[in-house]
Amino acid sequence: MTQEYRIEHDLIGEVAVPVEALHGVHTQQALENFQLSGHPIHEKLIRAFGTVKLACARTNRGLGAWQGDDAKAEAIERACGELADGRLSEHIVVDRLQGGAGTSANMNVNEVLANRALEILGEPHGAYARVSPLDDINLHQSTNDTFPTALRLAAIGLLHDLEAQVLALQEAFQAKEKEFAHVVKVGRTQYQDAVLTTLGREMGAYAEALSRDRWRIYKCEERLRVVNLGGTAIGTGFAAPRQYIFRVVDELRELTGIGFARAENLTEATQNADVFVEVSGILKACAASLLKICSDLRLLSSGPEAGLGEIRLPKRQAGSSIMPGKVNPVIPEAVSQVAMLVMGHDSTIAVAVAAGSLELNPFLPLIAACLLDSLAFLARGCETLRRHCVEGIEADEERCRAHVEASSAVATALVPEIGYDAACEVVRRARDSGRSVRDTAVAEGVLSAEQFDELLSAEAVCRLGSPQLPGRGTEE
Repeated sequence: MTQEYRIEHDLIGEVAVPVEALHGVHTQQALENFQLSGHPIHEKLIRAFGTVKLACARTNRGLGAWQGDDAKAEAIERACGELADGRLSEHIVVDRLQGGAGTSANMNVNEVLANRALEILGEPHGAYARVSPLDDINLHQSTNDTFPTALRLAAIGLLHDLEAQVLALQEAFQAKEKEFAHVVKVGRTQYQDAVLTTLGREMGAYAEALSRDRWRIYKCEERLRVVNLGGTAIGTGFAAPRQYIFRVVDELRELTGIGFARAENLTEATQNADVFVEVSGILKACAASLLKICSDLRLLSSGPEAGLGEIRLPKRQAGSSIMPGKVNPVIPEAVSQVAMLVMGHDSTIAVAVAAGSLELNPFLPLIAACLLDSLAFLARGCETLRRHCVEGIEADEERCRAHVEASSAVATALVPEIGYDAACEVVRRARDSGRSVRDTAVAEGVLSAEQFDELLSAEAVCRLGSPQLPGRGTEE
């Protein structure tokens, strides 16, 4: 079947565009120029663009644009709403990595909205005398204020998703904290036996770290609510009526329910993108927490026969094509890679922000790609870790008990009762005799069996400090 084309014009010249395409000449040029990542811009950014364009259209209509042509105004607003709802996403086709500070993305959006509005009006694609991508859809706008505003809106939506997943993961570890509260085990520092703790307390520490991440994620939304919408090209509001500049952010706030505010200094807000470094740093902190947790889960479940083996992770899939019976900790491994990628994205964002020049940062498409991917990856990583790993963790209580009995960490638990030197002597004699520390202490009358077991109870090893001062009795 022969492809039919329509001819459109831009500054460069004539370009053939498929007749049925909702995009136009600017998008067609971008498709030829930018074949880099192989991926279109993020779905959330596409939808956010639709919302931003709708806020602009409503503001313009309220100020008298398209007066006497309600059908045109309604068609434009309807098209914007469809883009915001995700019904036109397949037509936003430009590569996420592009030159021009996002101009190709903005023009792809403008052309799709114009041609969709033309469809609604019963007009053919490309009839821009009726609805223009530039004079109507982009009225009183620039890429330089709509793209970063849409990016902020998209990021806030993804932040909400991430916060929910971090909270769910935190709660999963809190459940394990209660479930394993009675399981006494060896605590380790520098991979060496240290003092006794409980498996529940370890799980609780992970939950507390995630709680901090959740709070940071919640608070960093505030940094993204300040937008430069209305500043047009370089923050001066060039070509936009003053009343439009004053109203458009209010319209966006009403549409989204998010407390957006116009930047006090629109020029500064257009020049600088450091807020994205700040937000990315918070995501890197969350990634660091995830990587540490995943590393610990892999270590605690290692072996299982020849490693620590203190916990059992859910078996998700066979682990080897050559080693029978091997099951790998694939979920923590996968989520670790998410964390590593987010850390890499953070470095890229910092470089891209620092490379901004004079009145604009030309690398916003790269910043957007890295930031939105990091948000989405982290949310999916937290969900995957929770659903496929943490909720199914089991304690190997017998293995934990065997480690406790075999470890010199047991002696540390005796120090508050018998003193450091006496505890060292018990360990020495236990090693010389080949007996356990417990058997040695009880057999030689250093402690009764009841006293020894009390010092190694879950309550005792989790107690904050010692209940008494040496030589002074119980502290009041």
